[in-house]
Amino acid sequence: MSQDTLVSALADLREEEALQIVQDKLATGENPLTILESCRKAVGIVGERFEKSEYFLPDLVMAGEILKEISELVKPKMAMVGEVKRVGKVVIGTVQGDIHDIGKDVVTFMLDANGFEVYDLGVDVPPQAFVEKIREVKPEVVGLSGLLTLAFDGMKATVDAITAAGLRNHVKIMIGGSQVDERIKEYTKADAYGSDAMAAVSLVKEWIGGT
Repeated sequence: MSQDTLVSALADLREEEALQIVQDKLATGENPLTILESCRKAVGIVGERFEKSEYFLPDLVMAGEILKEISELVKPKMAMVGEVKRVGKVVIGTVQGDIHDIGKDVVTFMLDANGFEVYDLGVDVPPQAFVEKIREVKPEVVGLSGLLTLAFDGMKATVDAITAAGLRNHVKIMIGGSQVDERIKEYTKADAYGSDAMAAVSLVKEWIGGT
């Protein structure tokens, strides 16, 4: 069973087939990280189809639900690979005005698997909620996610709120989303942007270390 089988099943939103493929892969001892990589590729395809208006909001929600189910199957196997020591804290969320969580969920899962303590605030998160969570858990990194272009203003507002609260010098801020680039990083005043989940993990490792 090739890795592409899982990619296509998840990208095409064939829920039962995707879950069965994951179960089969885990049963044969396949590395959980390989399965996560397939999920990452599938999420990229889903995002492209959404941008081309081939998929709509219900399709994004469906993909997110399948991804969560896959995560529940994979997490126990990740623990069996070896319990990772928690090496840092990351607060993450989809900014106010955007309710897309697929990419955020992949990043959250990958950060967790790489040994970081992740606090996921969910979607449509107002700037003040980020500020309050930063004060509460004192993370080293904050991740702002958004799929829609309107999320860029939400990202900027959140960075501005963190700055106004006097917390900007205490955290590194990364932004992510299919339309995020260097120009948006400059606009939002974030420290960096991640083009995908692995890039986000690399950034966090660079900033605070990791396994």
